[in-house]
Amino acid sequence: MTTNSQWKALQEELMAQENPAGRVQMQAYMRDQFDFLGIPSPIRKQIQKPYFAAMKKAAIDWGFVESCWQQPYREMQYVAIDYLVMMQSVLQADELEKIGELVLRKSWWDTVDGLNKVVGGLTMTYPELSQKMLAWSKADNLWLRRIAIDHQLLRKEKTDPQMLETVILNNLGSDEFFINKAIGWSLRDYAKTNPEWVQAFLITHKDQLAPLSIKEASKHLQ
Repeated sequence: MTTNSQWKALQEELMAQENPAGRVQMQAYMRDQFDFLGIPSPIRKQIQKPYFAAMKKAAIDWGFVESCWQQPYREMQYVAIDYLVMMQSVLQADELEKIGELVLRKSWWDTVDGLNKVVGGLTMTYPELSQKMLAWSKADNLWLRRIAIDHQLLRKEKTDPQMLETVILNNLGSDEFFINKAIGWSLRDYAKTNPEWVQAFLITHKDQLAPLSIKEASKHLQ
């Protein structure tokens, strides 16, 4: 079965699971910005599982990713993200540009945070991509900045605190909810590993940090 025929068969299976009641609920949760089929995540993942098992054996297929991204239903973008997460061990450094292009299209926190996992894996494998994260942290696009701030989530002791500090400092003074939330999350996550560093950062920059960032960052601090 070719990847193209796999995609068509997968799409048909997903379309067959269309759930009007679920659609209304999911669209409302996403502020009616995107169309949904109304498929719960566990069902979608179960449907895509056998297709992914076959596709995992082949080289990464950016045509498949693009086909998913072009579809009007949000679940199709989730399929693409799950596929990229599955294939991230074979992603190359220069493919960060392709991921960045996805971030800029049909952007909202759900797809951006999903792609953040892929970016985090790539930058861990290719440390030279840290320079790209520094550039993204100063980008005009808020979603690129959000990823730059959060791309080290869950790294624990492998977190680069200098990088974390720099990308946050590049975004202090923002009145954008999704940026200030990201700052809080990144600090809260690192506080589980290095609470002293986070506490010192909060004290030093308390007059510049948004209340939302401080609230989120402080959740695991005494």
